[in-house]
Amino acid sequence: MAKYAGPDFAETAGAASPRGTRFSVRRMARLLGVSTSGYYAHAKRAVVTVLTPRQQRRADLEVKITQAHQDSHGTYGSPRITAELRDRGEVVTAKTVAKIMASIGIEGISPRTFKVKTTVVDPSASFPPDLVDRHFDRGRADAVWLTDITYLTCGEGDMFLCAIRDGHSRKVLGHSTSDHISAEMVTDAIDAAVAARGSRCRGTVLHSDRGGEFTAHLTARACFGHGLRRSMGATGICWDNSPAESFWSTFKHEEYYRHVYATKSELVAAIDNWVKFYNSVRRHSSIGMLSPDTFEQSLRTAA
Repeated sequence: MAKYAGPDFAETAGAASPRGTRFSVRRMARLLGVSTSGYYAHAKRAVVTVLTPRQQRRADLEVKITQAHQDSHGTYGSPRITAELRDRGEVVTAKTVAKIMASIGIEGISPRTFKVKTTVVDPSASFPPDLVDRHFDRGRADAVWLTDITYLTCGEGDMFLCAIRDGHSRKVLGHSTSDHISAEMVTDAIDAAVAARGSRCRGTVLHSDRGGEFTAHLTARACFGHGLRRSMGATGICWDNSPAESFWSTFKHEEYYRHVYATKSELVAAIDNWVKFYNSVRRHSSIGMLSPDTFEQSLRTAA
């Protein structure tokens, strides 16, 4: 069979048939009902591009940054991702990480400024003094514990969460959930925190607001039994227990607001899982971008 020699054969990029006959791009495009420009664009994309070392490094960082962001449940911003990468042996600056994150369209979660929580005060209660005076971190673990209660909801109704954290390591030592707010959920959290510390907490300050659950006789008796010293800030002054309020903001923006919980058991399981993540994985800026567990381990190693 003779080769096609018409004017279309002048096209530079032809294709060969099984018998060796060549056809022009223009003729094939016309027969197939596509444009010649589309063919050339496809051919250009098919050409393997050799990356420069700088481009390869950029592509490598994009993969690792994306993975670190996914590992944090989509919560880490550039400072925490930078710390994560450095822990994995990468030499990278926070500025580079921030620039790459912006270019590939991922970002961390930045909680909004917390709001003042309404605290129901028992007018007949007596209040212990403020032993903390907003100095929540005394430079060692178990000097000050911070506690508070927050309101949650799910498909089955209202829920309340009480948590106790160490003021130095930021670790959640104990927490409890209930479908009604009460002193019992506070004492449950206290018992869990004491158990986590192996009862080594005599003299530790337990700081809270003046809510009725914390002024209750049941709570006072639990603190006395464990050797905890009760402390309370002023009513309606959010800064007197600001770390607890900040913790709720972190929990709600990184976990609670991002999901819908159909049942109470589903919400309780989510809380338990997030607390484990918070203690063992999540990096905290105020303790050198370490997780609370890792930070406490470093304290024990130094001691």
